[in-house]
Amino acid sequence: MSHVQDNAEESVRRVLEVLKDCHFTYALDSGAEIKVAIKVDRKARRAVIDFAGTSPQDTLNYNAPRSICRAAVLYVFRTLVGADIPMNEGCLKPLEIRVPKGSMINPDFPAAVISGNTEVSQSITDALYGALGVLAGSQGTMNNFVYGNEIYQNYETICGGTGAGDGFDGTSAVHCHMTNTRMTDPEVLETRFPVRLEEFSIRRGSGGVGKYRGGDGTIRKLRFLEGMTATVLSSHRITRAFGLEGGGAGKTGENMIERHDGSAQRLKGNDEVEMKPGEVFVIHSPGGGGFGPADQG
Repeated sequence: MSHVQDNAEESVRRVLEVLKDCHFTYALDSGAEIKVAIKVDRKARRAVIDFAGTSPQDTLNYNAPRSICRAAVLYVFRTLVGADIPMNEGCLKPLEIRVPKGSMINPDFPAAVISGNTEVSQSITDALYGALGVLAGSQGTMNNFVYGNEIYQNYETICGGTGAGDGFDGTSAVHCHMTNTRMTDPEVLETRFPVRLEEFSIRRGSGGVGKYRGGDGTIRKLRFLEGMTATVLSSHRITRAFGLEGGGAGKTGENMIERHDGSAQRLKGNDEVEMKPGEVFVIHSPGGGGFGPADQG
């Protein structure tokens, strides 16, 4: 185990030898910001990851415990290592992480943190990639969709587009970064719950333009066959996944309901609504950002 950690540490130190000082500001739909500055000491082969200037903790639930912030740093720097090494603590040994106490990524008790592992973690990850300049913004959300009544309850996260990088397009219709779940097969979903999956498709054109295009999001339409309460917790309904090096931003996501009378009711990124039998909940997940000017594609 010591060898595994020592190898991971050395792998990250080799990455630091080619990095330079950088910073990034990532805006959330709420108006809050995650700021990160990475200061690299190439001689010592160490780096400081400083989140000073990040917005104070949220009065609602868009807060992430410091452990989530630490996990996001570990994830990002592990992906920078070219070799196939196990994820482990050694990756963090060359890194000093500074997170201001009382901020939305290191809140004081009793702050609500339900969005920390699902939404804020994605924001931290994209902020780090933005600072490093290696990957445009991905969908930046898990599109948490919860519905149920006294008999049935279900919770799913919905895939979207990832950001492009230097030499590759983003990927369409995938769970990205800090998401650790997959979606239920339609046949299983419709067997176990009184719902019908009307559409699940790639949202063409929702990825940002560029020399390398951002990945497209998805369209998911779920018809309810019984009355249920539906709740959605999602991001990038106002802000767009950023592009890099002249690449375009991805399209924002959308949440809406197709009512019995044919009208479409637009919902907020974080919302709760009563669904009547026959009505359809529609989620358009965000696209990822592009990389490089489109005229170079």
